[in-house]
Amino acid sequence: MSKQRLSGALLGAVIASGVSPDLGIISDGAGQFRLLVHGLCWVHAERLINKLIPFTEAQRQAVEIIQDQIWSLYQDLKSYKNLTPDQQQQQKALLEASFDQIFTQNTSFETLNQVLRRLNRRKSELLKVLDRPELPLHNNVSEQDIREFVTKRKISGSTRSESGRRCRDTFASLKKTCRKLGVSFWEYLRDRVSGQNLIPTLGKLIAQKAEVSLGDLAQIVSLSLA
Repeated sequence: MSKQRLSGALLGAVIASGVSPDLGIISDGAGQFRLLVHGLCWVHAERLINKLIPFTEAQRQAVEIIQDQIWSLYQDLKSYKNLTPDQQQQQKALLEASFDQIFTQNTSFETLNQVLRRLNRRKSELLKVLDRPELPLHNNVSEQDIREFVTKRKISGSTRSESGRRCRDTFASLKKTCRKLGVSFWEYLRDRVSGQNLIPTLGKLIAQKAEVSLGDLAQIVSLSLA
């Protein structure tokens, strides 16, 4: 089975298990993450410009100007997320126009111009927040979640066996999930090893937290519309 067919089968299985096809995914732009409702991380997008090496003072100034414009638009998008639906409708066209002005301009630095055109082709993904204000503008939270794992991998040089890799990944995931849910990882392990099972499964805790979050979001929307 080809990788494309395997990926399609896995995605179909995930959706069949109850995951919404409208689930928002914010990534660094890697192809394997361009699934469902995909948005592009602004922090990763700006890095394409930040890593450019200008050779003249004019090129350096061009990079700085573009960066200032990008982060100014980024702040406007952050503010957009907190507006009422009516206010968002009024600001949407203005933000799209600001994006076009930034990413279609020509500077004295041709390499910078190429990066701008490249990002302009990802406009719909970078401006996904205009249609889905609940989505984040970056994936820093996910990056931080795997930072501990990456650090350990660099230090240890990975594991000696496939079984060891699965154990490491499983326990790292359990620990991070417990931390996000406010559950003691140590107490969770003791509960499961002892067979008492007094602590609900992490899946149930996640569902409960999601219900609370959705309730809070609905309350905020109703207050903004009042």
